[in-house]
Amino acid sequence: MRQETTAADLGIDLASRKEEELFKWFLACLLFGKPIQTNIAVRAYQGLIAAHLTSPGAILKAGWGELVHLLDEAHYVRYDFSTATKLLEISEELKRRYGNLTSLIAQSKSPRELSRRLQEFKNVGPVTARIFLHEAQRYWSLSAPSQNAGSKGASACRNNTARHQRHDL
Repeated sequence: MRQETTAADLGIDLASRKEEELFKWFLACLLFGKPIQTNIAVRAYQGLIAAHLTSPGAILKAGWGELVHLLDEAHYVRYDFSTATKLLEISEELKRRYGNLTSLIAQSKSPRELSRRLQEFKNVGPVTARIFLHEAQRYWSLSAPSQNAGSKGASACRNNTARHQRHDL
């Protein structure tokens, strides 16, 4: 049985509808999208938050070296280089295309469209999109979950062990 981690478990207040809280959830989902142990992903998330990396601009300002350092401190070592690169690329594209996640959501007419837009980011696949959507759509104006966006098992960030069959690359 898989253990799940929710936004609330990470101290993320999505009900506040603040952009920073939404980005923190997106960041957590990106970290949990790798086949890595939950406790390591949580430590990596906590390290990034402790370093005040709570916006795309902060991620970009920190740069690749600092991201790798923070990920290494959390023992996220197997994926440190690729994850640092992914965080930078997604943050840059998010800022360029939408400005922020709130704007991305506002431009999406349905969970399916939001899922598609999220998956347009390099290295964001259906697992990460479903995990993000399940909790975010509770607090942002999106219609009921589509079968594709809210399928079984997408209720939270997952315990990413070797048993996890599909991972976003």
